[in-house]
Amino acid sequence: MSEFRKEILIGVTAGIAAYKTCDLVSRLVKSGYGVSVIMTENATNLVGPRTFQALTGRPVLTRIFSATESAIPHIEPARRADLFCIAPATANFLAKASCGLADDLLSTLYLAYHGPVLLAPAMNCEMWAKPAVQRNYCQLQEDGVHFVGPESGHLACGVNGIGRMSEPEKIFERIQEILTENTQSK
Repeated sequence: MSEFRKEILIGVTAGIAAYKTCDLVSRLVKSGYGVSVIMTENATNLVGPRTFQALTGRPVLTRIFSATESAIPHIEPARRADLFCIAPATANFLAKASCGLADDLLSTLYLAYHGPVLLAPAMNCEMWAKPAVQRNYCQLQEDGVHFVGPESGHLACGVNGIGRMSEPEKIFERIQEILTENTQSK
C-alpha cells in the first residue's frame, strides 16, 4: 500500500503554460498525493525536468527508451495511477489522443492508462477555434475524458481570447472532484 492518499500522473506538453504546472504539482504533493511527472521532449525546453523532480522527489520521465527502473516505462506508471492529468494539453496532444497515436512516452502512457483522465488545454485562441481542434475536443469528451478550461484571457502571443490554461488551483479542485466521483462510483 502506498504511503500517499492517491497516485497522480501529470503529463506536461510544450505549451508556455507549463510553468503553471509547477504550482499544480506543488499543491498536489503538499496535499499528500504521490505525483509522477511525464514530459514531452519539447516541454523540457520550457521547464526543466529537475524542477519537477525537486517538487515530487521522483525522477521525471521524458523518453520511452531511457534508463529507468522499469522494464516497460510506457506501461508501469499507468498501472499505478489513480488519475492522469495533462496540463498543459496542447493542440498536438489533443490530436494524438483523439486519434490514438502514440509516438512519445506521454501519448503512449495515455493509451495504456485506463482510469480517469483530465486535460487542461492551453493554446493560441486561433488554434482553439480551429474546426480540427474542436473535433478532437468533442471526440475526447465522447471518449469520457474530463476537461478543465481553457479560459479566456491574455495569452502569451499577446492577444486576448479563449485558450489560456486554467489556473493551478482550479485544476487541483477538478482533480479532487474526479477522484471523489471515481471513489463513490466504486
